[in-house]
Amino acid sequence: MHQVMLGAFNNLGALSRSGNREQAIQQLIAASECDEVGLGTSATKKGTRIGRAKANEVLSLFESIPYYRDHGFRHVEEVQLFVDGIGKDRISDIACNFIKSFLIDYTAQECRTFGVELKRAVVPNVYNPSSLMFEDIETEVPVHPETGLPVLLVPKRWLRHVPWISYDIYFRDFCPQDDIAHEGEELTRVRVQTYNRDNYGVVDAYIQARERSFEDCKNDPLFSQIPVLSARRKLAAIKKLPTGKDDGADIAYEKLIGQLLPSLLYPQLDFAQEQARTDSGVSIRDLIFYNSRTHPFLKELMSDYSSRQITFEMKNVKAIESKHVDQLNRYLKENLGNFGVFVTRNPLKKARFSSTVDLWSGQRKAIVALTDADIEQMVEVFDSKQRNPLDVVIKKYAEFRRACP
Repeated sequence: MHQVMLGAFNNLGALSRSGNREQAIQQLIAASECDEVGLGTSATKKGTRIGRAKANEVLSLFESIPYYRDHGFRHVEEVQLFVDGIGKDRISDIACNFIKSFLIDYTAQECRTFGVELKRAVVPNVYNPSSLMFEDIETEVPVHPETGLPVLLVPKRWLRHVPWISYDIYFRDFCPQDDIAHEGEELTRVRVQTYNRDNYGVVDAYIQARERSFEDCKNDPLFSQIPVLSARRKLAAIKKLPTGKDDGADIAYEKLIGQLLPSLLYPQLDFAQEQARTDSGVSIRDLIFYNSRTHPFLKELMSDYSSRQITFEMKNVKAIESKHVDQLNRYLKENLGNFGVFVTRNPLKKARFSSTVDLWSGQRKAIVALTDADIEQMVEVFDSKQRNPLDVVIKKYAEFRRACP
């Protein structure tokens, strides 16, 4: 079926190049909506077909991009990367129309199995691979009880998956965003698609990567790390933020750190959850990780500090003050253990660092601080994959312990 679908779609390019562009336009418009299946979000199951201008834009890919002119498409889904308004729903409709003869047979089979009434009806736009044309076919299908229009069924297992090749994944993981838009400029979908048409090599690398990794599509359903490009963008946004609360800078800081750290520390630290608490009327946001104890350092934290969970307190302040140390100290108790981390902008001043050492001496509680420079180093090792970002936390703890008596 994939070959039938691909052959039918690529035939549109052959028609267009051979002087039958009008025929190619009409076929593409006919294929762009499949009312009998009714995929998408329309309440009436009846969608809108693309127009001539959009059909021309799709067909122009067979002319403007040398690879498609010479070889055709490898996957119909690739159109999403070049033409605005062609998304996964439209790709699904095109796919359904090109394999509609199979869906007719499948529907009849299922209806006979489950006793659903079949009636004679005309199903329009059924693609015939022999004639390479769309035809109206009279056959037995279930019909809508109110409209009398034919209804086609789709195997449920098909609907559990989104396209393995998609614009969203391309934009998130492969798109060279910094090359397309300069800092401060809006990076629109149309702008990306225009870039793709002029730089097919980037798209080709993405397609080849997805083809190589198609067997890896069983992703961890619980968590997905952000890509390196996203990590670098979040780091850049953090570094631009002023300290303090003006214009919501503290909330923006907490949000960015809350998005960045779970990816940097995964999978050693997992199941991160942001949590709000109040101490002496002050609202505090923490990032709480479950200690998986899969790393020797994490086992040490459990053994020495009873840290079943690890608290990262986010502070967008110019300097950590004694009240901040006191607040985190009060929060570190049996259910969380006695190890905590400040995520803040600058290193602890000498007096505050001495306070944390005194806590360890008197109560065997350990508090370390991750600064902007530390977060940047974590992103660097996350990018290079030469070391584990958790090593930065280990380094900070080692520095802390060397200062303890």
